[in-house]
Amino acid sequence: MATSVPMSQTTTLHATDEEAPHSHFHVGRVSVPFGSRVPESGTKPKAMEGSRSEVDEPWQKKYPGKGTHEDPYVIDWDIGDADNPYNWSRTRKWAITAQLATSTFTVSFCSSAYSGGLSSMSEELHMSRVLAILGVSLYVLGFGLGPLLFAPLGELYGRRIVFVITGSIFTLFHMGGALGHNAATILVTRLFAGTFGSAPLTNAGGALSDMWIPRERGFASSLYGTAPWMGPVLGPIVGGWISETRLGWRFSFWIMFIVSAMNALACIFITPETFGPVLLRRRARKLTKDSGGDVIYISRHDLNRSQSLTSILRRDMARPFYFLVTEPIVLLLSIYIAIAYATLYAFFAAFPIVFQDHRGFSPGEGGLAFLGIGVGNLIGLSLAPIATKWYWRAMDRNDGRTIPEARLYLPMIGGVCLPISLFWFAWTSDPPVHWIVPILAGIPFGFACAIIMQGLTQYLMDAYGIYCASAIASTVVTRSIVAAIFPIISPPMYARLGDAWACSVFGFLAAACMPVPYFFYKYGSWVRGKSVYALHDDGLPQAGVTEPPSRADVDRKDISAASEKPVD
Repeated sequence: MATSVPMSQTTTLHATDEEAPHSHFHVGRVSVPFGSRVPESGTKPKAMEGSRSEVDEPWQKKYPGKGTHEDPYVIDWDIGDADNPYNWSRTRKWAITAQLATSTFTVSFCSSAYSGGLSSMSEELHMSRVLAILGVSLYVLGFGLGPLLFAPLGELYGRRIVFVITGSIFTLFHMGGALGHNAATILVTRLFAGTFGSAPLTNAGGALSDMWIPRERGFASSLYGTAPWMGPVLGPIVGGWISETRLGWRFSFWIMFIVSAMNALACIFITPETFGPVLLRRRARKLTKDSGGDVIYISRHDLNRSQSLTSILRRDMARPFYFLVTEPIVLLLSIYIAIAYATLYAFFAAFPIVFQDHRGFSPGEGGLAFLGIGVGNLIGLSLAPIATKWYWRAMDRNDGRTIPEARLYLPMIGGVCLPISLFWFAWTSDPPVHWIVPILAGIPFGFACAIIMQGLTQYLMDAYGIYCASAIASTVVTRSIVAAIFPIISPPMYARLGDAWACSVFGFLAAACMPVPYFFYKYGSWVRGKSVYALHDDGLPQAGVTEPPSRADVDRKDISAASEKPVD
């Protein structure tokens, strides 16, 4: 039976400027007997039995070109190619997704576990409160520095090697806090730990796009989007109780070391290379080597493209900042995410003031005050399947095409809940109001942050396709800079304005951002139409199709038809 399947669904998340700006997916649509390869014109197709050996020993004539240095064979994915991440089994993709989400959680957990022992560390090392909090700010600042380097390195050498190397170095830098005996050692190692730990914050989102088509990646990207919020919630709880034991505040760093080491080992054994252009580049090199250098192969992504590290770094390090200046979608969403994210980190300085200084909580009890935010995050994550169903219905109404604005349903709800939760916390934080009331305010705050982060991250993935890693990097840089500032300014704000008005400042900022998802829900399609990078609605390919598809065409079974014999 003839089956229509995509020849390739490779996304290039850091695409070159030489590539067509709207080539979000390189695809071909051919009706052939399932399992057949597509030959050049004038040749006969050769049946593909699905074995790996036949994929590794290609039929040269199916590639365009002459195999010379001047005109090399240009390779792309075969139909049903077992090496194409889109064709991997769901079990394998979910295992990788879980590991990537764990990496993001680990990095964010280590950002806040440090804060649980601030009081005892400050006393032992004779540090002021502001200097101690600087350890949080420098760590988060590293989140903004690392992606500028690690994202382009992931394009050149692959995502896996970047994850493995940075994760290993990230683990070692926690020993600086565990063994350091002065403030300078702790602060410097915190900055480097945040920098090397930042790779999952952008590259993991790109890896999800490497494996999951837009229709399928709703819950996977929700896990990725929620992890940066759950980690900071659990960190103060663990760090606070540890600091009260005989183990002391240094053991918090050993906990970070152990968790990071376990995550690095999991990455080594679970996460393979997922970036399609790198996989094809490796295949081209292997085929050229196997031919003894007599036949030259090249990946289609490397045509008319500079391969030097200098040019790639120059281009990709500049693009996130270029997007912030030229792309209204990226700019406004970056500001919105930064306000929500930085407010959470401001609470690492504010909660000890509200609950420990003014209500007499111990460090361990003060950490438990973050449980309300954690509960809200879990509620937000539980709504991911509902958001996915809404997204599917929107696609069905649009003849199966991707509609990025359908990702904004939950952020619109979160936009209302966020300022409400902040004003609730602000005006119930002072005694004699019972302590449970401001803690309960953390539930709608965590809920709002989770669904805002999930929806806006998915919106950027859908709207920017091959450029989504640059768009996400823009948000990471912005939110990291703002999140580095908020914890430093929070103590002086609370001292001068009082608990209620200091937190109200964050509430007013959240209220000012509230219209953003509503604006893009109504006008996002028009704004994307003015961009040379974003997905347009006028017939551009999406999810592996090149023409307006029927509902059956976008069904997962049809799009993944080539993976009936998945790689386990």
